[in-house]
Amino acid sequence: MSSSATLPLSKLREGQKGQVSDLLLSGEMRRRLQDLGLIPGTCVSCLYQSAFGDPCAYSVRGAAIALRQTDSKKILIKLC
Repeated sequence: MSSSATLPLSKLREGQKGQVSDLLLSGEMRRRLQDLGLIPGTCVSCLYQSAFGDPCAYSVRGAAIALRQTDSKKILIKLC
């Protein structure tokens, strides 16, 4: 897969890193994620996936956040 291809954050596996390219969320959830620093250009790494893959923990600007797949599928990234 090319590093310029976009994919949902939910496809990131433990130890992989990506750069946010777009948020397809709206309303309060979009605003909350932006407040946490999850904006286009931000590097994100997958820290941990739960046993069934939901939720997953991600590192965003030095903070660990947990996101459910329903939300992480709406965050587009480019692998880096």
